[in-house]
Amino acid sequence: MRFRPCIDIHNGKVKQIVGGSLNDQGSQALENYVSKCDAGFYARLYKSYDLSGGHIILLNPADSPYYEEDVRQAELALSIYPGGLMIGGGITAENAKRFIRSGASHVIVTSYVFRDGHIDYDRLEALRDAVGKEHLVLDLSCRKKDGRYFIVTDRWQKFTETEVTEETLTALMDYADEYLIHAVDAEGKVSGIETELAALLGNWGRIPVTYAGGVSSFSDLEQLRKLGHGRLDVTIGSALSIFGGDMQFEEVIRYIDKHTV
Repeated sequence: MRFRPCIDIHNGKVKQIVGGSLNDQGSQALENYVSKCDAGFYARLYKSYDLSGGHIILLNPADSPYYEEDVRQAELALSIYPGGLMIGGGITAENAKRFIRSGASHVIVTSYVFRDGHIDYDRLEALRDAVGKEHLVLDLSCRKKDGRYFIVTDRWQKFTETEVTEETLTALMDYADEYLIHAVDAEGKVSGIETELAALLGNWGRIPVTYAGGVSSFSDLEQLRKLGHGRLDVTIGSALSIFGGDMQFEEVIRYIDKHTV
């Protein structure tokens, strides 16, 4: 288990939001925390602790009037910590190289490779050709419907017909260096992890997988470590002290260092 830090950017500001609340109309979301610091501050912090493999997520769509300011914040962070952060949000085969050149270790994609609810393998191959598998992370963030987890796109607003299963994870691993998976219904609610999803991901464990969503305490971290058999990396957002939460940033780092083999 590794700790993967995050920088979520919405309307040009670093925020923590309730994951399922994003609304493109009016660029609205339920906010848990709005930072007074820019993205560069968090990049410096993560770099000072040698925390690599974190992700920047641009939460506005590419046609939003706020998107370019989101990108400006993101590129500031990438310039401060080149090679230490990934970036997702509005990534396409056409712009992916821009972010790699700007210092991202990987680009993170969901919506671009799903059309009409299905995986678009032509787009997936175009992305892999553009930046290489070693620079590509697939975001398979999901929500539960009829007792099963389905990948959601467009800032987690639209269900696809692709279920998160071991078969799906195996089928897509030739295109990705890692997976990032938010349990969207738990994201930003600080209400505990999605245990069923964590167990599924931990049992598979064939390439690196980062779990995000609902971590609210050290008991949640312990549960995630056990369910994931130590294979799952973790992101913590709203519960973390640097985003106004109760879990102290340095204590989280110490805990995970203690339990990382």
